[in-house]
Amino acid sequence: QVQLVESGGGLVQAGGSLRLSCAASGLTFSSYAMGWFRQAPGKEREFVAAVSWSGGNINYADSVKGRFTISRDNAKNTVYLQMNSLKPEDTAVYYCAADPYGSGRTAHIDYPAWGQGTQVTVSS
Repeated sequence: QVQLVESGGGLVQAGGSLRLSCAASGLTFSSYAMGWFRQAPGKEREFVAAVSWSGGNINYADSVKGRFTISRDNAKNTVYLQMNSLKPEDTAVYYCAADPYGSGRTAHIDYPAWGQGTQVTVSS
């Protein structure tokens, strides 16, 4: 079965950086688009970034453009999210997700497989 395991979350001061990783198993990773989403307490799950299976198509939410970078290593079955210039409003549980059909879609309903999430807390 598909398993996605996120790591790299933690507590960081505003302006700092974190790098999230998502290790995938149970799927042909190089055939899947991968996405990162986040959910803050009391809020809807929102799109953060997505990358196509080849890495050739990348999408970002406007709120993270210029600060976050998504990348993938198909040899390691891993997708990354480099987060720089973090703000308190970036505080959320971050989830990675796998999409077998898309090329970097932004709607969470398009992603049938999800990880358990990793907490990112940015202090002011």
